[in-house]
Amino acid sequence: MAQDAWLESGFREGAFVLRAGGAWRVQSAAELDRKLDALDPGAARSALIDLAEVESLDSAGAWLLLRTERALEGRGLAVRVENVRPEIEPLLRKVESSREAVPRERRRHHHHGFRDFVRDIGEATVWFLLQASELIGFLGLVTITVGRTLRHPERLRLISLVTHMERTGVSAMPIVGLICFLIGVVMAYQGADQLHRFGAEIYTVNLLAIGILRELGILLTAIIVAGRSGSAFTAEIGAMKVHEEVDAMRTLGLDPVEILVLPRMFALVLVLPLLSFYANFMGLLGGALMSWAALDINLPLFTRQLQSALFGWTFWLGPLKAPFFAVVISLIGCYQGLKVSQSAESVGRLTTVSVVESIFLVIVLDAGFSIVFSYLHV
Repeated sequence: MAQDAWLESGFREGAFVLRAGGAWRVQSAAELDRKLDALDPGAARSALIDLAEVESLDSAGAWLLLRTERALEGRGLAVRVENVRPEIEPLLRKVESSREAVPRERRRHHHHGFRDFVRDIGEATVWFLLQASELIGFLGLVTITVGRTLRHPERLRLISLVTHMERTGVSAMPIVGLICFLIGVVMAYQGADQLHRFGAEIYTVNLLAIGILRELGILLTAIIVAGRSGSAFTAEIGAMKVHEEVDAMRTLGLDPVEILVLPRMFALVLVLPLLSFYANFMGLLGGALMSWAALDINLPLFTRQLQSALFGWTFWLGPLKAPFFAVVISLIGCYQGLKVSQSAESVGRLTTVSVVESIFLVIVLDAGFSIVFSYLHV
């Protein structure tokens, strides 16, 4: 019969040493948790966790050990785990790989001092850089897969492509049309209210044309699609991860990027420019009806003034941005879905992260396009 769980702590050659033994199971987790919380490494710069005498282990015990390791690392110690028995090593690795399931060191509810402020900024910066590097790596993987698919077009799953086009395009038309129509109404009303002071109400049409065709039409469409389809991509792939369907694909020799990512990305790239045309039309329609009701600008007069406001690339700038926005939304949605761990909690959390990141990057990308177009006098 396995010995009850125990732990001892001390110092050896300036290093903090933690020895564990017995059966680290859920029955003794509460007592072990209290003892581990009371550990004090003092001024030590390194720590050693010796598991030579741990006879058995379950997920609760593995979680406590891993949490202790991270807590010591959080205090600035260099931690080394030694003498792990072969029979408990797989469980430790499994728990360690599920990082979302293991909370970091419990932080104080109130941060005091400049050091805590700098630490928080540093942690946020490191997290941002890691996210950026991982996303760039995923972009490279998808690019390679796209190249392989272009060389062998028969590998693309057309049924899946058409299905996602219907879900991301046709099904999104009611909400996209309604929001853009109402934005057109608001812009016409507010623009007319301001231009009335100068007796230039007719230029409300110009304001609508520039605002909707160059910026608001595609930007609102991309934000709606990010919140609607991008979140769906993350939730769908995340659910497959939870049910181990993605692992089953890899076991069968199938590429999850080719099967799950490419149809969604290609579908969004194809439908988002069409949605932007539709959004522009609905926005201008809402502005035209509001101009007719509030300014007595009938449809023929509205159309003539609209033609005078359309010059150069004004009409085409929105659809030109659409494929880039589509790639960003689909990549982030699928990437976050593939990051889901074996828990339902991570599905909801990463779905939220997916929507926030997609909208943020869409707006940043739109700002970059505006700067470039301004520099090129487009």
